[in-house]
Amino acid sequence: MSRPIILLFIVALVAACGGRQQFSAPRNLDDACLLATERPQYFAAMQATERRWGIAVPVQMAIIHAESRFIGDARTPVRYTLGVIPMGRQSSALGYSQALDGTWEEYQRETGSRRAARTNIRDATDFVGWYANKTRERNGVALNDARNQYLAYHEGHTGFARASYNAKPWLLGVADRVASRAQMYDQQLRSCRRR
Repeated sequence: MSRPIILLFIVALVAACGGRQQFSAPRNLDDACLLATERPQYFAAMQATERRWGIAVPVQMAIIHAESRFIGDARTPVRYTLGVIPMGRQSSALGYSQALDGTWEEYQRETGSRRAARTNIRDATDFVGWYANKTRERNGVALNDARNQYLAYHEGHTGFARASYNAKPWLLGVADRVASRAQMYDQQLRSCRRR
């Protein structure tokens, strides 16, 4: 192989490896301070969302953790018929926020963010803030109420108003864990003076 081809191959390989980091999960999802140090762009995006929409960074972090574990290109699993024939994904949820197509399009229209992408952390956190504010307006849920914000996030505003989550004990468990994680992240960020 000629030297320029080998060099081009090495550059392409390094670029491919480096570009993937934005979609992979941070190394330590249980320590908000380490997460903020490892991915300062995540923390900056969440701070911008807190300033714009009023939803605290720890609540955003807990919701994104529950939805995607901070994996930028997360998708729902593929459904199979007869155990082998792929029938498409369980839903259109995509990205850090796992926003559905229709809800994402509503967000884009209302905020004028036509170029926003669910795989972009800044856009995803902004979406979480926008949705939390809709939940506060439509359902009266405080922005710092991580448990009920998550239930409304998962069930939608109408489902939350009908208390559809009460028929899903597993979801109530997830919402409790979101609330606990938000509290844990808050305490950690206070101790490392990130708030």
